[in-house]
Amino acid sequence: MPAERTVRRMQQVTPRTGRTLPGMPPEFDDPDEGDQPRLNSRKFGGDRNEKPRGRWWRPASTFGRILLAAGALCVLVALVTGYVTVKHYIERDARFRIAGSGNIQAVGLTEVTRSQLLPVFGEDIGRNVFYVPLNIRRKQLEQIPWIEHATVMRLLPDQIRVSVVERKPVAFTRSGQQIGLVDANGVLLTMAAATMAAHHYSFPVVTGIDPGDPAESRRARMAMYLRMMSELDADGKHNSEQISEIDLTDPEDARVLMPEQGTDILAHFGEDHFLERYERFQAHIAEWRQQYPHLAGVDLRYDNQVVLQMASGKETAQSSGSSDAATGTKSEDSPVASDQPKPSASTPAPRKTKPAQAKKHAAVKRAAVKTNRRKPAATTHPAAASVPAVEQGG
Repeated sequence: MPAERTVRRMQQVTPRTGRTLPGMPPEFDDPDEGDQPRLNSRKFGGDRNEKPRGRWWRPASTFGRILLAAGALCVLVALVTGYVTVKHYIERDARFRIAGSGNIQAVGLTEVTRSQLLPVFGEDIGRNVFYVPLNIRRKQLEQIPWIEHATVMRLLPDQIRVSVVERKPVAFTRSGQQIGLVDANGVLLTMAAATMAAHHYSFPVVTGIDPGDPAESRRARMAMYLRMMSELDADGKHNSEQISEIDLTDPEDARVLMPEQGTDILAHFGEDHFLERYERFQAHIAEWRQQYPHLAGVDLRYDNQVVLQMASGKETAQSSGSSDAATGTKSEDSPVASDQPKPSASTPAPRKTKPAQAKKHAAVKRAAVKTNRRKPAATTHPAAASVPAVEQGG
């Protein structure tokens, strides 16, 4: 039976002419293939002569393309017409015009007054609210010294709202006889004396912040000042309250006036280790003042020793007990007071010098200090430690 079915299938082959053989039916059902589904001729490319359908935005016919272009043109004309109509309405409608200064709101003003703020918006009175250049107005507001940051926005239909953040002073400044304020960025601020008193500010006076200095230079000096205040007041301490004035002329040396028994002592704190040097000053100042009644200055920038300076016109011996901070030797031109024990009674009595000679010694000493600052102390010969020296304040 299987062999007979195979022979029948071979006889049903269609010739190349496309015609069936004589005596063969046009269609023949194979009982073995009746249960198999028929394949979709379109899906597998059965009818290759059928044209694919085009997308709606890519019509195949010329008429379709013309119709699509006309529709796009109509949409574009409608959009442009709508834009022009709305723009004309906004420009002409009086409801969007800033009628006067009452339409400008301002919040955050404390030290800045409305009279200082309103001239910035002078050109905008009577202007359409949509034509106010907000970014330009913001930059102009931030040119006012007391304004650190400003925000400008529109409030429809005809309002302008200004929000400002004012600068916070951190110190007093003195330029000649004028007393002002300065913020953390070195921006100089002016304020009436009565207003200062009403605020009860309690700051040191900072000098060396000149209005003519570049902004970056003033900012760097104030950064050192803030770092110093932070170190002195760390852990809840209020050591900065003992400081009356700080000279920041030298960006590497904070020179501080310390009030001591009615007299200001000039202390050189350098640019770091502020708390350590302050505690050293407080621990020895009573001893130094008792030993040197004409003490005027203390240089704390060296390790394990300090340099004492006498008041102008006074000659006072300086006790010494350690090596010179830079060279490792003691010289008559390097008067120091050390944290080490006081010299013994066998130390020779200090000798006095003439004013001219003292000035020469002081000049040599200052030159040595400038080149030898912050170098570690070296071991000295025992005999060098017993040589006293003097310095006369200039």
